[in-house]
This record gives sequence, C-alpha cells and structure tokens, in this order.
Amino acid sequence: MEFFIISMLNGLSYGLLLFMLSSGLTLIFSMMGVLNFAHASFYMLGAYIGYSVARLVGFWPGLIVAPLVVGLLGALFERLALRKVHKYGHVPELLITFGLSYIILELVQLVWGRTAVEFRPPEMLQGPMFTLLHTASDGMDFVWGAAPAELCQSAACSPFPATRGFMMLVALFMLVSLWLMLTRSRIGLVIQAALTHPEMVEALGHNVPRVFMLVFGAGAALAGLGGVIGGSTFVTEPAMAATVGSVIFVVVVVGGLGSLSGAFLASVLIGVIQTFAVAFDYSLTTLAQQLNIELSAAARNNEILKLTLSQVAPILPYLFLVLILIFRPRGLLGTREE
Repeated sequence: MEFFIISMLNGLSYGLLLFMLSSGLTLIFSMMGVLNFAHASFYMLGAYIGYSVARLVGFWPGLIVAPLVVGLLGALFERLALRKVHKYGHVPELLITFGLSYIILELVQLVWGRTAVEFRPPEMLQGPMFTLLHTASDGMDFVWGAAPAELCQSAACSPFPATRGFMMLVALFMLVSLWLMLTRSRIGLVIQAALTHPEMVEALGHNVPRVFMLVFGAGAALAGLGGVIGGSTFVTEPAMAATVGSVIFVVVVVGGLGSLSGAFLASVLIGVIQTFAVAFDYSLTTLAQQLNIELSAAARNNEILKLTLSQVAPILPYLFLVLILIFRPRGLLGTREE
C-alpha cells in the first residue's frame, strides 16, 4: 500500500511540475495563438537565474527574482522580435521562437558552463515532508518529517521529499490563481477579448499590443517559476530544457490547445502513468510466467516481449499523443480544432 501511495504522490508531483510549465505555454497560445518553442528554455533560464540569486541572497529571494527577470526578458522578446513577425503568420513565429531556444541554450552554456550546477533547496525543504511507516503487526502509519531511526529498524520507512510537496502546493496555487484571473478579473476579460475582438478592445481604450506583451511575459515568468522549483528539486543543467520540452507540447496538445483545465488533466495523467510505468518493472514475458501461461521458445526469445514497462516509459506520452490525435484531435478538454 505504501508503494502505491508514494508512487502516486511522485506521479502527481511530476505531473504538477509539467502543469507549471504547460500553463504558461497554454496561456500564451490561448491568448495570442503563438506556440512558443522557446518555452522550455525559459524554464531552464529560470533555474539558472534562481541558482545565481540563491548563491548571493538565498533561495526564497531567488524564487521571486528569477520569475520576474525571466518574465521581463520574455516581454522584451515579444516587443522587439516576436511582434515584428506576428503579422506574417504562425510559421515565422515558430521559427523565431525555435531560434531563440538555441540562443538561450548557448548563452547558458557560456555563462554557467556545460555541466550541472549544485542548486540546493533551502534547509526547511531538505529532507522528507512526511514518512510512511509499514509494519506487519500495526499496518501503515505516517509521521511528519523524518522518522526516528529506531522506528525504521522495526518498520519499512518510505519518505516523501519536502521539495516535491512544495512543488505540488505551488502548482495548485498557480492553477487557482490563473483560473481566477482569467475568469473573474477585469484584466482576464480584456485579455480574452483582445484575442477575438482586438479592434473593439482598442476602441475601448486598451493597448492590445501591450496586452499581448504582458501575456507573453507572464507565460515566460510562469516557466521561470517552474525552473526555480524544478531545478532545485531535480537537476539544473543545460539539457533540462530538452528533457521536458517535448513533453510540455504533448501535454498542451493532449489536454486541448488553449485549455488550462485540459493542460492540468493531461499533466497529471502523463505524470502518474510515467511514474507507475517506471515503478512496475514488468515485461510481457514476466507477466506470462506469473500467470502460468506457457510461451513458445520463439516467444520467450522475442526481444519485444522482453521489453519492460520501465524501458518503454519514455515513449508513453508520445503514444498517448498519437492516440489523442487519432480519436479526439481537439484534445481531452479542448474546443479548438487548430
């Protein structure tokens, strides 16, 4: 039971990290119609800026400063570059953001190097948030923080890292905040109206290009926030953008282009599915043996049947993407057909 609980929590925390990244991309696409290929690079940039600030003044100031800096850089990019090609359509927008991702990667390697840096979380987030205890006689229990050593000698201890718990809380707070801003605030109504009726919004006295600049900057800032938390929880290295970049686009497409609730649902599903696939190290051959199913010699030697779930886990999100595009092209909760 504790294996299932810990695996589920790990899957949820990974899925919520994906949501922290995909929410900014979804915000930009739903409001501007721009599919930003450099979004994962803003995530990486947030991690490195947060690392540098944390070395000087501590983690918590870095958690605030890094998203602001990344958001400002994103707004400047929209104002000075993306806005110039917006009128030419989606292909130039994709190409310019694709080029930006390589520029950011090279700059990161020039400034911080090509190897991973040690971005440690603050002391209060180091160690477990709680520990599950499992004994043969008393069943399952848990204690906050780290369990005493004497308890772990007589029971199986399964700690859950505090950094993952903090990541989950921030992601849920981000979901509620974005939903309230877009559906219950005046600025959210202006942003949505600027996408569908820009002339009317301008006639009412709003600066539509400035609205789009702020939206792009806000999306980049959300990626930067995810970078600070993800970089301190996992690893901060130049390859971190490539690691999650393609998965973010899978999340956005599977959830439905422009759907914030769809991005949340797809993030959680993909995070949980991948985590359990890694945890259950079974192959079809092993499963057949446990079910007492006789296999032929050719089947036992078949390399495909020997593949375990953990080996195919990296391709599961893309398989999910293919199935969604075949049977529900607009995504799980999407309404747009683009």
